[in-house]
Amino acid sequence: MKRAIVIVLDGCGAGAAPDAEAFKDSQRDNTLLNVWNTVGKINAPNLIGCGFFSGAGVPVSAGLDGFDVGWGRMIPKSQGKDSVTGHWEMMGIVTPMAFPTYPNGFPPALVAEFESRIGRQVLGNKAASGTAIIAELGEEHVRTGCPILYTSADSVFQIACHEDIVPIEQLYDYCRIAREICVAPNNVQRVIARPFTGDASIGFTRTEKRKDFPVEPPHNLVDEIGNVFGIGVVPELFDGRGFRPVRRTQANDQHAQMLQEALRSDARFIFANFEDTDMLFGHRNNPIGFAHCLEEFDKTLGSLLAQMGPDDLLIMTADHGNDPTSPATDHSREFSPLSVVQRGDGRTREVKGEPLRYVGQLVRDWLEV
Repeated sequence: MKRAIVIVLDGCGAGAAPDAEAFKDSQRDNTLLNVWNTVGKINAPNLIGCGFFSGAGVPVSAGLDGFDVGWGRMIPKSQGKDSVTGHWEMMGIVTPMAFPTYPNGFPPALVAEFESRIGRQVLGNKAASGTAIIAELGEEHVRTGCPILYTSADSVFQIACHEDIVPIEQLYDYCRIAREICVAPNNVQRVIARPFTGDASIGFTRTEKRKDFPVEPPHNLVDEIGNVFGIGVVPELFDGRGFRPVRRTQANDQHAQMLQEALRSDARFIFANFEDTDMLFGHRNNPIGFAHCLEEFDKTLGSLLAQMGPDDLLIMTADHGNDPTSPATDHSREFSPLSVVQRGDGRTREVKGEPLRYVGQLVRDWLEV
């Protein structure tokens, strides 16, 4: 049975896209190259051999014994630089119009409707870092029970609650209500539950029970294949449609374990997101941590390569950039790196000029959908 494996290394951009300035980004952004240059070198022989760095201009050569490798970088066409538009585009959905963002907070009418539906007032309602806003408002939330509402540079409606104050299922219900009312012109791309624990004396910490509630996606390749084994946030980005039920994993070490389960399954298509590069290091301007995270993933990749057979196709890419060497802490509008790996004679080839939806085209062709 032929099998396709797509792994998205979140935020690992391969150089500023031509329209970067339209997204208020710099032509200097190049996540992989800038991280490499900042730390001196990244010890990731499997990623190097698969050509993951080559498309970003890192001066290393692709090539793996026993594998044919295609490498390059792909240009995004959707009007967005986030996980939803990136993953959607891989599966054939090009988003022609940007989802709304709220640098000054959400409209009063939308907030009032949300408060009326949940029976409580909210705190915050502003653009903020998730860790900063729970440090700022966590104590007041614990005292009042009022959920914290905030957004970011992305199109997100984020609700943060302490797990001891608002039970996790109640927080998810708040998010479902928000998803119902966030319709055009306030069709926010994602509603996100952001639970946390702790107290004011020791500090507040976000937990691993985050859950995403996206806009329902249009028909796409996942629907056509069906029973897809999704890892990490991927099923949530597609509202679960087309994915088999598996437990939600929240960090790269958990994703690596789930990848092993997926490889032992009968799934024809495995679709995984490893987000720690983006979430833990890109948004926090930490290139050293970013590099170390890639080195840790390289071990996971080595195990995967050892298990690949002649009917397996591996594709690695990124959904957007998140250059930790930039002064900004937001995603960056960048090309996505491309690695296409299958058993072979050790040949390499450069792939040029393809859009991000090329990922789905490769999967479709390999599985003969």
